[in-house]
Amino acid sequence: MTIYNFSAGPAVLPKEVLLQAQAELPDWHGSGMSVMEMSHRGKEYMSIQAQAEADLRELMGIPANYKVLFLQGGASQQFAMIPMNLLRGKTSADYLNTGEWSKKAIGEAKKFCAANVVASNADRNCTYIPAFDSWQRDPNAAYLHYTPNETIGGVEFNWLPEVGDVPLVADMSSNILSRPVDVSKHGLIYAGAQKNIGPAGLTLVIVRDDLIGQTVAGTPTMLDYKTHADNDSMYNTPPTYGIYIAGLVFQWLKKNGGIAAMEQTNIAKAGLLYAAIDASNGFYNCPVALSDRSRMNVPFTLKDAALDGDFLKQADARGLLQLKGHRSVGGMRASIYNAMPLAGVQTLVDFMNEFAKKNG
Repeated sequence: MTIYNFSAGPAVLPKEVLLQAQAELPDWHGSGMSVMEMSHRGKEYMSIQAQAEADLRELMGIPANYKVLFLQGGASQQFAMIPMNLLRGKTSADYLNTGEWSKKAIGEAKKFCAANVVASNADRNCTYIPAFDSWQRDPNAAYLHYTPNETIGGVEFNWLPEVGDVPLVADMSSNILSRPVDVSKHGLIYAGAQKNIGPAGLTLVIVRDDLIGQTVAGTPTMLDYKTHADNDSMYNTPPTYGIYIAGLVFQWLKKNGGIAAMEQTNIAKAGLLYAAIDASNGFYNCPVALSDRSRMNVPFTLKDAALDGDFLKQADARGLLQLKGHRSVGGMRASIYNAMPLAGVQTLVDFMNEFAKKNG
């Protein structure tokens, strides 16, 4: 039986990547060493990190005036690092609230500045993206922060906020590399690795040069982007094995047509799953506004919550794992990141159709 892992993170990785990592585990390219035991200052490892950065720059079209930082601490640490580094003498920043991860970012920013919430979708249980013309922006804000995809609520931007000269900051933890993005329209992009990049423990930051080096007073050395930019992400020992796996994922993406091709696959996968939900005559329901549905995280409920246990038990028996919704919203959630094959989504849809027929 084939196992399909629909976990929201840590999440499925490409099988080809896992097999390559397995083959190279004890001896990387004849070096006699595993990547996880190499010195991060050695030529072998440094070549791995340099190649990973070059491949990411190619995949995302990252301009030369942006630094790529391989950090630790997760996206949650970035919630603090962003105001520490990007306020640059200002006392306020704009934040869009679209769900749980936005709220966490706002809460952390309030420790450093006035966090102006430009708009919120809390009035409808975080199930839509507020229209841009409704945003109440602060003209003196240092930057504007948004979350392009909310992993828990399943809302995703299908458009880019146009904020002029104000640095646009994006938490792309759950949809980075899943669709093309114009990096040049952002001041900073950050992402935890454990959904579309690699294993937990690595955090990716892409930051424009002019936003580096003007921290708030008292910023610790390790929380200053300049520390990492000046040292090629090697001020201290970086998460070397996570970067190695990320590099293999970047190569896998390049071999499979890059981000544009991956977007088409993601559109097909999400379309297949949403179509099954919408055609179920109410047996399944997705609460998210049609125009704002996520391609990465698909939340849905059953018409009778009393059936949830049977649904999950039978899904597990079919090799369809980690479908239970987040504890804060309940129901089900299928996370269908880049590495989830179309066959996995088709298997899930087939099971959902059978379950609905038996229990409808």
